[in-house]
Amino acid sequence: MSTSSKGTALVTGASSGIGATYADRLARRGYDLILVARNQDRLEKAAARLRAETGVKVEVLVADLSVQADVEKVEHRLRGDAAITLLVNNAGLGPKGPSLGSDIAYHDSMIAVNVTAVNRLAIAATDAFAAKGAGTVVNVASVVALIPEMFSGTYAATKAFVLALTQSLQAETAKAGKTGVRFQAVLPGLTRTEIFDRVGKSFDDLDQSMVMEVGEMVDAALAGLDQGELVTIPSLPDPADFDAVSKARYALGPNLSRNHAASRYKAG
Repeated sequence: MSTSSKGTALVTGASSGIGATYADRLARRGYDLILVARNQDRLEKAAARLRAETGVKVEVLVADLSVQADVEKVEHRLRGDAAITLLVNNAGLGPKGPSLGSDIAYHDSMIAVNVTAVNRLAIAATDAFAAKGAGTVVNVASVVALIPEMFSGTYAATKAFVLALTQSLQAETAKAGKTGVRFQAVLPGLTRTEIFDRVGKSFDDLDQSMVMEVGEMVDAALAGLDQGELVTIPSLPDPADFDAVSKARYALGPNLSRNHAASRYKAG
């Protein structure tokens, strides 16, 4: 069981970048941690540092989330460990370039990590939290979920899935009266991490006015969580802009499913 009054946060993709920064910030907020990633050496070093600096309990759980057996191992922990109160579903693969003409096997791996694993872990955590009446699921998506035309197709589609999953799970739990379960989809823009290095790119080649430092991004995301936001876009100045998009989407509702086709589709 956790020694922290806040419980334990399980963070995926915790060996570097956004996940490592979440782990640092959550430890300093008083959460015990379970760090999940493929690289055991990095995880062990991060765990030792966080234990020394914050005094919280930190456990390492090595898993490759492109491998189903490893995903199931993490899922089992989420369902069986009553100390876990927060899931940060962060692990993900970025694109190597445009979808067309690229290695389709890499896209399969991207879908396995960005969609299949995220879905399985989010549902496992939601089931566990709903059963005990409390818990928080944070799913890290991307702003490309809102502007897929501007980015690689498969990657943008995976992040749109994460956003839709978060919104739907929130609606499902609310309908079921499980109001103690909270959700947040975080939609970062370009964030300075290793993700570009891994696919042979460099942030130095980008417009620096569009690149946010990872610490600032995670701090903003946590502020959004504290404020009760379902969707947090760290760089968006006015939340009314996203609210307007949501209202326009809801306005489509009455006409999205009707018993006759619209008149413009009828012959003659």
